Amino acid sequence: MSQYVIAIDQGTTSTRAIIFDHAGTIVSSGQLEHEQIFPKAGWVEHDPVEIWANTREVIGSALSKANLTRHDITAVGITNQRETAVVWDKTTGQPVYNAIVWQDTRTQPIVDELAADGGVDRFKETVGLPLATYFSGTKIKWILDNVDGARAKAEAGDLLFGNTDSWVIWNLTGGTDGGVHITDVTNASRTLFMDLETLSWDDSILKTFGVPRSMMPEIKSSSEVYGTVHTSQLLREVPVAGILGDQQAATFGQAAFETGEAKNTYGTGCFLIFNTGEEIVRSKNGLLTTVGYKLGDAKPHYALEGSIAVTGSLIQWLRDNLNLISSAPEVETLAAAVPDNGGVYIVPAFSGLFAPYWRSDARGAIVGLTRFVNKNHIARAALEATAFQTREVLDAVNADSGVPLSELKVDGGMVANDKLMQFQADILGVPVIRPKVTETTALGAAYAAGLAVGFWKDLGELSSNWSEDKRWEPQMDQAESDRQLRLWKKAVTKSMDWVDDDVK
Repeated sequence: MSQYVIAIDQGTTSTRAIIFDHAGTIVSSGQLEHEQIFPKAGWVEHDPVEIWANTREVIGSALSKANLTRHDITAVGITNQRETAVVWDKTTGQPVYNAIVWQDTRTQPIVDELAADGGVDRFKETVGLPLATYFSGTKIKWILDNVDGARAKAEAGDLLFGNTDSWVIWNLTGGTDGGVHITDVTNASRTLFMDLETLSWDDSILKTFGVPRSMMPEIKSSSEVYGTVHTSQLLREVPVAGILGDQQAATFGQAAFETGEAKNTYGTGCFLIFNTGEEIVRSKNGLLTTVGYKLGDAKPHYALEGSIAVTGSLIQWLRDNLNLISSAPEVETLAAAVPDNGGVYIVPAFSGLFAPYWRSDARGAIVGLTRFVNKNHIARAALEATAFQTREVLDAVNADSGVPLSELKVDGGMVANDKLMQFQADILGVPVIRPKVTETTALGAAYAAGLAVGFWKDLGELSSNWSEDKRWEPQMDQAESDRQLRLWKKAVTKSMDWVDDDVK
């Protein structure tokens, strides 16, 4: 009998394959980074061909490390970087352009053009999202408008679109040899094209964007058997049975299944998701309304989300662009060498400001510099920026929901940083809790796939797998916390109104 589920986590900086047992424990994993391509300021791309090659390799690596074969795997789950758009030719299997990454800001003129009639909230009532460069829709339009021959091919029915979940699954299930062209409701809810109530593509919005319906993947639930892995692949004939966008997957992996439960994932960006149950809650405080999950034929669960563009990638920037550190863990050592930030605040608006501000005219700023400041203060300010941004998003969640969160479950790579987690608890004023399995994104995808094939019987069984590893209680004096938050908000204002006709 098959004893394991494998999750493919196609993330912003790397692709991973992680094998889980029935207890939700990691058995083995494989991971490969892919190139971050920056053709111009504000442009961020990935090579979809490299991503697919890496996917195949990490699957092999995870299987070999555990000395397992396809016969040991009961199902495949997929989780992915959301909003990153791939457009490819279904007859050749080749992308017509690099994947345009969620952080990319080149489509701002398209946003401005569409917002001229009805503002940035033009489609928000239907799709739950403001017009922004963040989402897939404007990226598809840019490719069709700017890649030679793309629009003609799309209108002839030869091009397919997908976020990276669709790209991986299409290739995994055969590609040009019968590959399945699908996505799930969580990814579809990040395109600007899906009606939140009907869970179907909105033809009028597609027409407004000039995107042919034939390009769009079929929308499925997050947990059902979509097809099987193609016979040419290592996992041949294993069911592909779960899809969740990365942040929804992390929420699912944290067992935050019920209304009022929430989690925050600390990765390249930071994403706080608050489960609103079967109710669609329209944010009045700068949050996104999105789909949390949908299990088979059951009703969907919706969520409010606060999306922060730059958190972990700020630490990468210190390492790769400034050479301030040689490895990410060093930032904690530097930060611990000083008692505070020395008056320095870093607002990492590299792609503008996301929730709760949604200001595309913002750019990164370091404020409060004096001769006293050294690299330790800079490192500390970089970590603290993540905590401050999370506080602002949590305030928005509390305002929208009317029920203040009493604790925050956390996951993602940065939760290994004790200094950051303590400061996060201090600035939130509520306990911060880390689970024993912090790879909750991959775990959530594994859960969705395992439920579909009966490997796990129900959500109760998944909840019993969750266990606490560590919690951080607030220790900072309230007056000091308030003072720091006030200065942070002041720093944020300094990042705004930077982009104008002369500054792109």
